[in-house]
Amino acid sequence: MKRVLIVGAGKGGTALMKLLSETDKLSVVAVTDINPHAVGFSKAKSLGIPTGENWRAFIHKDIDIVIEATGKEDIFEQIRAERPAHTVVIPGAVAYITSELLEEKETLLKEFKQQTNNQELILNSIHDGMIVIGHDERVSFLNKSGEKILGKSRTSIIGKDVREVIPASGLPQLLETKTKEINQELELENGKKVITTRIPLIGADGEPVGAYAVFKDITEVVELAEEITDLKEVKTMLEAIIQSSDEAISVVDENGSGLMINPAYTRITGLEENEVIGKPATVDISEGESMHMKVLNTRRPVRGVRMKVGPAKKDVLVNVAPVIVDGKVKGSVGVLHDVTEIQSLTSELKRARQIIRSLEAKYTFADITGDSQELTIALEQARVGAKTPATVLLRGESGTGKELFAHAIHNESNRRHNKFIRVNCASIAESQLESELFGYEDGAFEGAKQGGKKGYFEEANHGSIFLDEIGELTLPMQAKLLRVLQEKELVRVGGTKPVVVDVRVIAATNINLEKAIMRKTFRDDLYYRLNRLPIYIPPLRERKEDLSPLITHLIQKLNEDYGRNVRTIDDEAFEKLVDYDWPGNVRELENVISRAMIFMEHTEEVIRKSHIPTLLKTETNHYGEEAAWQRSSLQEAVDDYEKSLLTDAFRTHNFNKTKTAKALGISIRNLYYKLEKYQLDKDDLQGFS
Repeated sequence: MKRVLIVGAGKGGTALMKLLSETDKLSVVAVTDINPHAVGFSKAKSLGIPTGENWRAFIHKDIDIVIEATGKEDIFEQIRAERPAHTVVIPGAVAYITSELLEEKETLLKEFKQQTNNQELILNSIHDGMIVIGHDERVSFLNKSGEKILGKSRTSIIGKDVREVIPASGLPQLLETKTKEINQELELENGKKVITTRIPLIGADGEPVGAYAVFKDITEVVELAEEITDLKEVKTMLEAIIQSSDEAISVVDENGSGLMINPAYTRITGLEENEVIGKPATVDISEGESMHMKVLNTRRPVRGVRMKVGPAKKDVLVNVAPVIVDGKVKGSVGVLHDVTEIQSLTSELKRARQIIRSLEAKYTFADITGDSQELTIALEQARVGAKTPATVLLRGESGTGKELFAHAIHNESNRRHNKFIRVNCASIAESQLESELFGYEDGAFEGAKQGGKKGYFEEANHGSIFLDEIGELTLPMQAKLLRVLQEKELVRVGGTKPVVVDVRVIAATNINLEKAIMRKTFRDDLYYRLNRLPIYIPPLRERKEDLSPLITHLIQKLNEDYGRNVRTIDDEAFEKLVDYDWPGNVRELENVISRAMIFMEHTEEVIRKSHIPTLLKTETNHYGEEAAWQRSSLQEAVDDYEKSLLTDAFRTHNFNKTKTAKALGISIRNLYYKLEKYQLDKDDLQGFS
């Protein structure tokens, strides 16, 4: 037996120790690690394996194999240099790969066990009985419904020959015929009558590996059928059902002659009983083939066939099924559905869905978090504005929550049951903005939709329209918007007829409109029209007392998004956030809390300072001042941000690549690629930490 020394009692070493302890070819004589609290030490002690902090204490004790499981190249080289000549040294990469394979094996086993449990749960929850046999004709499975029907427990049946359990079972012969049997009657030893379907289980080589049967207890049904012998009473009952049904029903005999129709049939087709009863099944058809005759010939039901019936050529959908008694066709039953009624119901459903889609304002004032004096003033102004029809102008920096205020104002107004349309004026190309806002007529320009199209203002009629980043409108568009606000009417592109609209306008901007007027980039008359009810939403740096409730709200929200259980933030981390000026406002705060929670271990419940990403002490871009573009491309900016995020995550998880990849939600291969792309090396990052 080979004697093995494992250096490193971490994840890889522990996995190898567990693996080697299960074989009789190798014997683990010791496990070492410089960390006295290494996870593998407790496992080693439970297996009676000596432990220590220095591998040199064991290297010369007749060791045949040394497994270096620390993953450190210098340790590997030291062991190679000091080992006896006959001792084999295996590098840590093997430990890592073995650990990963064992983890993957355990995961697959858990998934397989879960799938097996799910399958058994499903099979045990069905009402029908189910029994399975193997190729040896012995029972391998019986569900709970099967126990109830057979009157026997699974423990007394599993492993027995199926003929001992069900003497009349036809399952064994399926192993020879390989042919399924459907709806076969069978009487059990306990007197119960069942309908059973038997199906062979065929292996990859085409040979049967077993068979199973699904069976239904029909004892009560048969007994009930035997009790009801008065066929006239049954016929009377069926006629009453048919006559009272709102579905249009017709019945023909085996020759296709009309036997019965109901009032709903007369209402749809316009044909009375004397025009149908005793007449051929084709008498009611204006266009199409008789489905009654087709069903009588094929013995198969048909569904959803469209045709025209009656003198008025009524458009209908037809379902027809055969009536089979003792294996013989005795007639057929047809049900007609008025297509006009179906179309009407479909239209009503579409209108209902349109109404639901129209209620797009998601937030109310209750969703706006904070109780600072500055925010309270803004909320009071917004509540007052919601009760008036006046145009509202929301002013504030990017990320302060202007759209949140717009939603809340609409939901608090008497227009809340009508549409709330959101338009970002900066995100629509100037060439398309007019047609998007005001609509266009048929043929207004190349590519215009046939029949024209309503614009956002018409869509928002009797509701509210939120014009975000209104300061980005060109002067010609500002003039057209001013006309709509003054005259309460618009003219579609390519049209001449004015369209009257009743729309409440909520506008928002993060630029200084007064400076824009001085620079002649914004019309003063439009400014005065919009500025009737200005609401200034303060930036986060001016209401830092709102940080605590905001952070609590964001943690609760992100817990739901990420499936986490973070409870709070500690004082040191909170002070770090208080000291920051938040140029990106609440939006930036949400991003920071989100990144912090990504870096946390799943078991951690408190956000600490080490989880908070680096906050750049950049000069604050105060409201009304325009940010200077650093002339970097969008891709460069995205790369810089991704590099920063990777650096923080890698350092936070002590340069453990597996934990870092898991926290970021990417594969380990993708992490390696990105670390190489941005040349993020562990030694360099440790030097700058």
